[in-house]
Amino acid sequence: MSFKPLYIFIALCISYLLYTAYIYTMPIYKVQKGKQENTKAGNGKLVWQKFNCQSCHQLYGLGGYLGPDLTNVYSNKGENVIKAMVASGIKAMPAFTLSDAEQNNLIEFLKQVDASGSGDYRNYRVTSFGMIELP
Repeated sequence: MSFKPLYIFIALCISYLLYTAYIYTMPIYKVQKGKQENTKAGNGKLVWQKFNCQSCHQLYGLGGYLGPDLTNVYSNKGENVIKAMVASGIKAMPAFTLSDAEQNNLIEFLKQVDASGSGDYRNYRVTSFGMIELP
């Protein structure tokens, strides 16, 4: 009994569609047994994206060049200064009207980014595979 190429093609197409449906229906925040991801920081990332902060600011040296790199802004400036800058705006940055929840989520996102690494790209080392490693 031999399989015809048409049956193989149909099986591959069905597998592809099922896998695609599985990937696109996965939740944004997964809760695993005994471990819950930080949804407050995740919502802060959505605030970051909603107001298109990446167009002017950088994280880890990637992003716009109009504003400063905000990778380590939480440890350098602190929560109150960040809230004041967002609310009042400075130089080319406009003032943003955020709810208290949006402000707190954005602060949590910047805090998590700050804890995860350094924004000074001059210390990065590029491997032969094109990956970036921190020193």
